[in-house]
Amino acid sequence: MLTDAVAADVGSGPIHNRLALAWGQGPGGPGADLIRRILVLVADHELNPSAFAARVAASTGASLAAAALAGLSTLSGPRHGGATAAVRRFAAEAAELGPREAIQARLADDRALPGFGHNLYPDGDPRAAALLERFVPPPELARLAELVEAITGHPPNVDFALMAACDALKLPDDAPFALFSVARCAGWIAHAIEQGQQDRLIRPRARYTGPEPEPPLP
Repeated sequence: MLTDAVAADVGSGPIHNRLALAWGQGPGGPGADLIRRILVLVADHELNPSAFAARVAASTGASLAAAALAGLSTLSGPRHGGATAAVRRFAAEAAELGPREAIQARLADDRALPGFGHNLYPDGDPRAAALLERFVPPPELARLAELVEAITGHPPNVDFALMAACDALKLPDDAPFALFSVARCAGWIAHAIEQGQQDRLIRPRARYTGPEPEPPLP
């Protein structure tokens, strides 16, 4: 159903071909193949926030659809699935100010460089490498990536690669989030099925660590 919503058409067949057709790429071509690669590479990524949310929902006995909705709601946050939008804003700053100036302005203000570096992959995000080897990014994005890595040592991560791939294919601006959500939906369902087999509620405990209450008045 999520694919139907993104493609704006109720249909069947391989998801990458359906999305390629919806976005004017044609099935079976290089655009469809790149979309397929994106879907495979971002389908799952350990216990990221949306996968954990899906597992929590599934642990209550909620349906697979409810677990997927829990994952989708969590993915919508700007620090998760919305990360590609931050990359796009950074790219817009680079287009307006010049890439070197945009990088230096962010570093001077101690702001992040969205789309670069990843705390789980100090040697580079392998998902980004697997995507970037299959297409040529638009020149302005390629230059931005080159300068960020030269200045900071941080290579592109999957958020940059996903946005660059969508721009290279001339997909709609919201395509990165749409692809992320469609791909992750498969991962959420897999997590939910596995969690449901455990027949155990996920229930973390909370411990109060604030100030001690005032003693009662005599």
